[in-house]
Amino acid sequence: MISFSLKRLLSGIALMFVVATVTFFLMSIGSDTIARNLLGQNATEAQVLAKEQELGLDQPVFTRYLDWLGGVAQGDLGTSWFSSQQVTDMLASRFPVTFSVVIVAVLCTAVISAVLGIVAAVNRGWIDKSLTVGAMFGHALPNFFVAVLLVWIFAVTLQWLPATGFTPISEDPTQWARGITLPVIALLFGTIPGTAQQVRGAVIDVLRQDYVRTLRSRGLSSRSVLFKHVLRNAAPPALTVLALQVVGLLGGAVIIERIFALPGIGRLAVDSTQQQDIPVILGFVLVMVALVVVVNLLIDLATGWLNPKARLA
Repeated sequence: MISFSLKRLLSGIALMFVVATVTFFLMSIGSDTIARNLLGQNATEAQVLAKEQELGLDQPVFTRYLDWLGGVAQGDLGTSWFSSQQVTDMLASRFPVTFSVVIVAVLCTAVISAVLGIVAAVNRGWIDKSLTVGAMFGHALPNFFVAVLLVWIFAVTLQWLPATGFTPISEDPTQWARGITLPVIALLFGTIPGTAQQVRGAVIDVLRQDYVRTLRSRGLSSRSVLFKHVLRNAAPPALTVLALQVVGLLGGAVIIERIFALPGIGRLAVDSTQQQDIPVILGFVLVMVALVVVVNLLIDLATGWLNPKARLA
């Protein structure tokens, strides 16, 4: 298990390095116009050259890359070109907002999808059909449309929940829950039906296996077969789908934070992209890749624990 975990960790670090490198060089394309864009078209040539020297843009791109990579290795993601704040501090102040929304959405997706998927696989009938229809609508309707609809119904018309804003859980847990309810529901609309359908399919595949019939023929109750044997073998594919949904939730949070005016890292990334604040963009990409690597590592560890054969794959 230790060797399996180490391999997954090393592959994750390699992925972070490759993505960070590619992103840096892509962001460096057209860097000769950044100083001009920052100062405006009325800036003199001398002012532009001084700004390039200040930002280090007068150095060769490979030199800038090595300097940035050295800073990342020491935990320094650089300084924002607009606010002069440390990128690490900017991301750290906004991360709890995004984390609150995404982690609640992930937990709700895992629990609700598991229950719906198992019930649909065992009982079939109208629950199974409803799940199929729900999955179709979940894939068809984008998150931003659902978000706007939720704001119109629950915030504007009924006035049950706030449309915008975020309250830290340390200040007021009730207001924190009220503030993230609509963003979480908007994210869940597209994730729960699809994930539940994958859980349903995995459970049905296991139920059709010969060893399940053998267990039942030995007199084991359906409940015992389901919870002790079927779910353990159906969990790995379901966990894989959940990992993909986490990546989708991180991407969806960027749009959702914009709609609900949440001060998260997704909104920061959008604003920084519009301003061409490259250090912040690079920091955002690095953090997002790190989150994806951590999630996939946890899923791989869980899969390896549930299915020892996966450790040898």
